[in-house]
Amino acid sequence: MAGRLSLPEVDLTCPVCCDIFKEPVVLKCSHSFCAACLQQYWARQGRRRDCPLCRTLSVDDPVPSLTLRNLCEACVTEDEGQTAGDAEGGLYCDPEVTCPLHGERLKLFCLLDKEPICVVCHTSRRHKQHDCCPVSEAVADVKDKMQSALSSLKDKRDAFETMKKSLESTAVHIQEQARFVERRTHEEFEKLHNFLLAQEESRMEELRGEEEQKSRGVRQQIQDVEEKLSSVSETIRVLEEEMALEGLSVLHKSKSTLARATHPVEDPVMASGSLINVAKYVDSLAFQVWKRMQMLIKFYPITLDPNTAAPWLVLSDDLTSVQDSDVKRKLPDNPERFDPDAAVLGWPGLSVGRHAWEVDVGDNTAWVIGVAKASVKRKEKLPSVLNNGYLCVYFYHKMYFAGTSPLTRLALKTNPQRIRVELDCDKGRVLFHDPHSNTHIHTFKHSLTETVFPYLWVGCRNNPLTIRPVEVSLKLHQFS
Repeated sequence: MAGRLSLPEVDLTCPVCCDIFKEPVVLKCSHSFCAACLQQYWARQGRRRDCPLCRTLSVDDPVPSLTLRNLCEACVTEDEGQTAGDAEGGLYCDPEVTCPLHGERLKLFCLLDKEPICVVCHTSRRHKQHDCCPVSEAVADVKDKMQSALSSLKDKRDAFETMKKSLESTAVHIQEQARFVERRTHEEFEKLHNFLLAQEESRMEELRGEEEQKSRGVRQQIQDVEEKLSSVSETIRVLEEEMALEGLSVLHKSKSTLARATHPVEDPVMASGSLINVAKYVDSLAFQVWKRMQMLIKFYPITLDPNTAAPWLVLSDDLTSVQDSDVKRKLPDNPERFDPDAAVLGWPGLSVGRHAWEVDVGDNTAWVIGVAKASVKRKEKLPSVLNNGYLCVYFYHKMYFAGTSPLTRLALKTNPQRIRVELDCDKGRVLFHDPHSNTHIHTFKHSLTETVFPYLWVGCRNNPLTIRPVEVSLKLHQFS
């Protein structure tokens, strides 16, 4: 019924039972209640007689309110006529809004049992002494909670939608990365293929040249032997003819014939070095090609990791050079990436042993070089060299500093064009020096309990920072 009350009828409702006043009484504080409801409330309070609304102590007995009773009776009579009209029209009361035990409307909500109850249930043993509130207040509270839950779920939905878009972009980026790696791999292997083909062709050309030379020499020897063979054969024929003669004719011709026959003729001997030097061509063929390949292949002690590079940085295709730019690329915001700090890490991570690498800084006017722990924060704009987890030196505003706390100003006589970093993970040492002038710059002594990565920060758009390749030499172990 209370859900259908007009504004005047609300003023005729008992605040305890939430129904039209029955035998209304008024207290000295001017609040009105049903006489029975007030007595039941006071019975639960023991000796304390206070107003259920304002808690004002009431010393005098409640006074019946005749005017309020007449208004309530008139309202009840009107409601009964309306109810009869509803019944005649075939309307009925929804059983879900009535108490299944007492048939009364569910106008109260038990806060302890979390269920709607009627006025009779409120005075029953099951719900006695339980805090209750009007159903309308409970509905309002529930709607507030539902609104809060709805807002939270909408935020979650927005977060999931944002993550979905990010993951979709990541999927596209993964494909782009795969195509990049394919292209770079094809390019590198094409260089190797071309080198090997050139080496093969060079050796084949050398072989063909030697084959022609040796074949020409043997042909010349054959020609010489044929000439000598012809001469000897002719001498043999003459001797055989003269030996067939008789008498003095033999003596007349024998002198010249014998002189020709007894003329010394060298025995035929094959000249040394007539054959192709097969051993020269086959000897450790792959190793010999590998040695020559050193002129083509470059080894870099570290490679820049594009998955950590800030979106503003531009890396070279071989991942050995980094430069700042004014364009922020659309890249996945993966946990490993620095953003907004314009930094990039090197690969691989280092945790044991000694390592060294050199970085060409050239005329770059803003840079930071060193190592960073794996646990450094990458999603905050922080002065990296001052933040815990970085062991670096940096150049800014034409001054050199070591990232200690407080800062250490470095007094360098010349501007280094290259910085060499030497890392000793076992001893916890990071040393910086200028390899051109062999000048020591700074040394950090810090216990390294986790993996560290080479770290580069660049704030100059005109000149890149470039990792230098190192020379590789082959050493043969001889038998002792």
